Amino acid sequence: MLEPTKQENPNPAVTVDPPRLARLVISWLLNRMADPKRLAKARDRAENARVKAGAPHRVDYFHQPDDPYSHLAVQKLQALADTYDIELVPHLIRATGGKEQPFPDKLATLARRDAASVAPYYALTFPGNAGMIPAPADTKLAARILAHASAKEFTARASQVSEALWSGDRATLQSLAEKFGTTSEAETDKKLDAGSRTLKEKGHYSGATFLYAGEWFWGVDRLYHLENRLRARKAVRDGTSPLIAPRPAIDPGPRRDTKEALTLEVYPSLRSPYTAVIFDTACALADKAGVHLVLKPVLPMVMRGVPATRTKGMYIFSDAAREAAALQVPYGKTYDPIGEPVRRAYSLYPWAASQGKGRELLSTFLNMAFAKGERTDNDRGMRTLVERTGLKWNEAKQYLDTEDWKEEIAQNQHDMVEGMGLWGVPSFRLRGPASEPDLMVWGQDRLWLIAKEMERRIALSQSDEPHDPPT
Repeated sequence: MLEPTKQENPNPAVTVDPPRLARLVISWLLNRMADPKRLAKARDRAENARVKAGAPHRVDYFHQPDDPYSHLAVQKLQALADTYDIELVPHLIRATGGKEQPFPDKLATLARRDAASVAPYYALTFPGNAGMIPAPADTKLAARILAHASAKEFTARASQVSEALWSGDRATLQSLAEKFGTTSEAETDKKLDAGSRTLKEKGHYSGATFLYAGEWFWGVDRLYHLENRLRARKAVRDGTSPLIAPRPAIDPGPRRDTKEALTLEVYPSLRSPYTAVIFDTACALADKAGVHLVLKPVLPMVMRGVPATRTKGMYIFSDAAREAAALQVPYGKTYDPIGEPVRRAYSLYPWAASQGKGRELLSTFLNMAFAKGERTDNDRGMRTLVERTGLKWNEAKQYLDTEDWKEEIAQNQHDMVEGMGLWGVPSFRLRGPASEPDLMVWGQDRLWLIAKEMERRIALSQSDEPHDPPT
């Protein structure tokens, strides 16, 4: 299915196909969130309020015991507390579920696989024998142990409790319960409810999240942003100390895929801020490594009927802005292309691809929508898109608003959702050599993992010796 009907789509029609005034308002709000001057002022206000109150640099951490990303995050808590002059305040939470976390079974599978894949590169561990989720009784016991702990005790103990939980080691978990003590189930439930309520009130929906001065940082992937924020406020105990969780570089190594053994499939969407941040870099990565690049564009999630919320949207757009700044790529001036502009651009895609310009068309559209803030909801915008792509408008008009694109995009969506078990964008699949399973990941913050695997697999295809990932 390409798109659900208006009746079937859980997202309001005004967010899927907004009228011009609504599109202008949405675009204004998105630009406001990404405005670096506004962000700097907000940070200064928060810091001035902290200093005036004589308060410490407070970092709140929200821990969901049965969340794989929380298992990774707690392994960095002690290092975070030791490295930075902060008050670390932990909260226990439950899974949010609902529209914030749709497809819980798929999410559990993805999170388990993804956490295990990235852990070694952050000097973390994820039990090889872990299931998709821990046994419910074990999860309850782990929560009771952690609910009994003070903030400092939580920081010191959470990692070993989580390791026993995710390893399915009930004996060790019971031993830790005897050693550290537990609260009652009723009291633990109260703490879980309170933590979940605080998470929602403060404006987020996921475990493994950190909150500092009004800004959210999700998981070990965003710790480097938090660390840089703390260092900017001179809240680091030793200014010469390295980051505890630096983002790995997007580097495929010196070798090129001369044997043509690898293929990189990229699943972009034209309304995804994360796609806008990473699309050109992903294509350039394939170029650098000599890997065959296949583009498989899909419709935006809200157009496909994936539930969306204002809370999630606000986090995504603000997070994409700081990710873009870290990568030093153009981003921030937005004119929302949701709905008809996306469909019209995709109607041109098969023709552009046949002219060797498919990649350029997608890149140009994303740049117009998310870096330059240019309108794409009229013929003038479409003409600008075509001409910047290096194609002729007079030729493009015969393809504009046709429906030849729909079958290809629907197939791409089927491949991504049903074939790979992924529903968000950008998603990536690295294929080859024949002896290796496909690597399937979701998120612009996983391109470095694709690059690492490219390096290993290229070496493998050119040698008889296996090249294992780090341990």
